[in-house]
Amino acid sequence: MLTKLAGIAKVARERPQEKFTSLAHIINEEMLAISHNEMDGKKAAGIDALTKQMYGENLEQNLKDLVQRMKRNAYRPQPARRVYIPKPGTSKQRPLGIPAYEDKLIQAVLAKILTAIYEQEFLDSSFGFRPNRSCHDAIKVLNAIIMKRPINYIVDVDIKGFFGAPG
Repeated sequence: MLTKLAGIAKVARERPQEKFTSLAHIINEEMLAISHNEMDGKKAAGIDALTKQMYGENLEQNLKDLVQRMKRNAYRPQPARRVYIPKPGTSKQRPLGIPAYEDKLIQAVLAKILTAIYEQEFLDSSFGFRPNRSCHDAIKVLNAIIMKRPINYIVDVDIKGFFGAPG
């Protein structure tokens, strides 16, 4: 799997105009098994009520069946289980969608493939949702810039509520 992802990343880096038209063949039992092993077993179950442990009890057969359904175009993501969690500092609640276990597996594999393709497109100063980068890394870079360079102004933008309902 890592060799395939490295190959995709190399093509994306060396030929930036390349169009990746078919990557479905990369999603196989091996790649799904690796993603299964990387999953956090403490995460909440989706609408299917399946946990990592339950899915892993018959892992080989479950992955074989999943790959076959994907090849036949018979795989359909399940609806996310909707739960509401409290918003800190307020009495309001925030909606949270929890995907079914197989959907989490496929999402993880797709994220790896998309990361292999697009990671080299990002500037070194981009931090959001990137491998081996965190908000703490962004704060360290920002702090170094503010403390060592002349700064005339800082703009802070909060998109709170931009994507949700008004109020």
